[in-house]
Amino acid sequence: MRAVIQRVTHASVTIEGKCKSAIKQGLLILVGIEDADNKEDIEWLTKKIVNLRIFDDENGVMNKSVLEVDGEILIISQFTLHASTKKGNRPSYIKASKPDVAIPIYEEFCKEVSHALGKAVGTGEFGADMKVELLNDGPVTICMDTQAKE
Repeated sequence: MRAVIQRVTHASVTIEGKCKSAIKQGLLILVGIEDADNKEDIEWLTKKIVNLRIFDDENGVMNKSVLEVDGEILIISQFTLHASTKKGNRPSYIKASKPDVAIPIYEEFCKEVSHALGKAVGTGEFGADMKVELLNDGPVTICMDTQAKE
């Protein structure tokens, strides 16, 4: 699983002109899934995300997690995170899982993050044409890949 984690003041996802999910302070997570991903990857990524100390403490130092600031999380599936640009100018998405593999992993990831956060997370809609709006706070953007976790 590849994730782009952005600390946000607010974020939302709109599908066909209707707001599907919106959050205030917290994390916007773009997640891409590949066939090698499994339950262990979901658990590892979930633990890293909810405990990632990227929110300011009382001294202005990034020392608090989304849990500690009572933040919210919005998770958007994004197969383009697995784009290969090695050859030519048209990206290849061969490493991105097909929906029959990716949807159950995405749904389980959302469930795990919600459980770890202790509240519901916002989501997009797998495979939909989504408009994502955010105000990146910092900016703080972290990239993680469970296939490179060691």
